[in-house]
Amino acid sequence: MKVDLAKYVRLAVAGTLTVIFAASSFAKSHVVSPLDLQKEVAMATQARQQNLEKVQKLFSTPAGQQALQSLHANPEQVKTAISTLNDQELAQLAAKADKTQADFAAGTLSDRDLIIILVAIAALILIIVAVR
Repeated sequence: MKVDLAKYVRLAVAGTLTVIFAASSFAKSHVVSPLDLQKEVAMATQARQQNLEKVQKLFSTPAGQQALQSLHANPEQVKTAISTLNDQELAQLAAKADKTQADFAAGTLSDRDLIIILVAIAALILIIVAVR
């Protein structure tokens, strides 16, 4: 029985190329395109900006200003602290700000309740930033 070395080499090369082509096509199907990444970054940036505006809007109200005064907090310090929060913390505070404003607009909260909530949120912001 004679072994044909060239036959085995061709078979090995063909098998290797098959594996390489299969792996490269599999890898290409799971790669995220730069356009998709750009869209995701733009959406995340837009969501962060909206959340930032919601929280800052809450503190720009007369009740918000009164809450900051009762906490003896510098409004600029709180504004700076808000912008340093990570996306998750900012999203949570924006949700609380939305709920608080909706409850106040619906008459569920009194001015006193609103100020207490705002003081708690401002204190939470300052604590989060101080812990970092």
